[in-house]
Amino acid sequence: MKISIWSDIRCPFCYIGKKKFETALERFAHKDNVIVEWKSFELDPDLKTQPHIGTIDYYADVKGMGRQNAEQLFGNATQMAKEVGLDFRIENAVTANSLNAHRLIHFAKTKGCAEAMGEALLSAYLVEGKNIDDITYLADLAGSIGMDKEETATMLASDEYTYHVRQDQMEAKNIGVNGVPFFVLNNKYGISGAQSPEAFLQVIEKAWSEYEKENPALEITKGDACDLDGNCN
Repeated sequence: MKISIWSDIRCPFCYIGKKKFETALERFAHKDNVIVEWKSFELDPDLKTQPHIGTIDYYADVKGMGRQNAEQLFGNATQMAKEVGLDFRIENAVTANSLNAHRLIHFAKTKGCAEAMGEALLSAYLVEGKNIDDITYLADLAGSIGMDKEETATMLASDEYTYHVRQDQMEAKNIGVNGVPFFVLNNKYGISGAQSPEAFLQVIEKAWSEYEKENPALEITKGDACDLDGNCN
């Protein structure tokens, strides 16, 4: 069964939701039969990277929220993060466009390490206060999880995988996604936001029940055959 998850690196609730979803999936009896696909969603595609401006200042001033409201918003997120073992340092987060980070995740997918890359990027932005639009830093980060640093730098200097990011966003628009995190299970069930592990598990089990009905186990009638070890009978 396939589960697609739209998220943005800049979204604190996406990281929290990721952890809660993973907790639910660990409790699911058929977790080994689930394919998880992470998809790109830019909350602010036109955002200009300004590493000298903190995220809280950006929301307070540019978004017109006011300092107190911005601090309260991210303070609530930080408290929620602690409940799932994350130590957010949003006061250190810098204003950065997330397109290159999303492109990097798509590139990492071709190397079999999209999950590790996504985790590293979320931590970089929300915990470590790194500039997720800095190509040099992104190449170093890729190298830290076993990807080829030079190959990654070359990719980031191009516009490769921008199309893939846009396709993910178009798909999200077509199914009515207007906020993240957003989870789609078996192409039938949607979950919006960082729900509790119990809520995730309930929907996962419901989607799996329908998936099994639609994909019954193959009934095999056995006859003479040869196996992969060269045994014939």
